[in-house]
Amino acid sequence: MTAGLFPEENVNDIFFSRHDTDEPLGSASHHPFSLEGQEWPTAEHYYQASLFDNPTIKSKILALKSANDVLAFTKWKLFSKKKGWKKLRQVLMTRAIYTKCKTYPQIAEKLLATGDKKLVENSSYDYYWGCGRDRRAENTYGKVLMNVRDKLKEESSK
Repeated sequence: MTAGLFPEENVNDIFFSRHDTDEPLGSASHHPFSLEGQEWPTAEHYYQASLFDNPTIKSKILALKSANDVLAFTKWKLFSKKKGWKKLRQVLMTRAIYTKCKTYPQIAEKLLATGDKKLVENSSYDYYWGCGRDRRAENTYGKVLMNVRDKLKEESSK
C-alpha cells in the first residue's frame, strides 16, 4: 500500500538512464550495428533516423557523432517526422536494441543477467520512455528491454 502520492519503489527494480553513454543497455552507448543496409553508431541514431522519410535529415543524423547530438538535432523537427511516427516508436526502438544485443553478445548477457527484475528508465521528465517524476509513467524503454530480454531467453532455450 502506498503511503503518499508516489508509488513505493520496488528495491528489486533496476533503474538506469537510456541517455547514459556509459550504460550498454541504453540507446546512447556507442555500439555500432548494421540494420536495414546501414551502419548505425548508436541505437538512438537508428531510432531517430527511422522517424523521418526525408533522406537529407536521415543523412545528417547518421553523420552526427553522439546520441546527444542526434537528440539535439531532432528535438525541433517534430513537424518533419513521418506520418504515424508515434505508432512506430516502440517497434523501432525494439528493433534497434534487439539488433544491438545480437551484435554484441556481452550486452545480451548483461541484459539476461537482470533475470526477471523490472527495468526502469529513470527519467523524471520523459513520461513515454521513462518512469516520470511520480514513477507512474509508461516506462516504454524499460518495457522494450524486458521484451528483448524475453526474446533472448526464448532463443537461448531452443
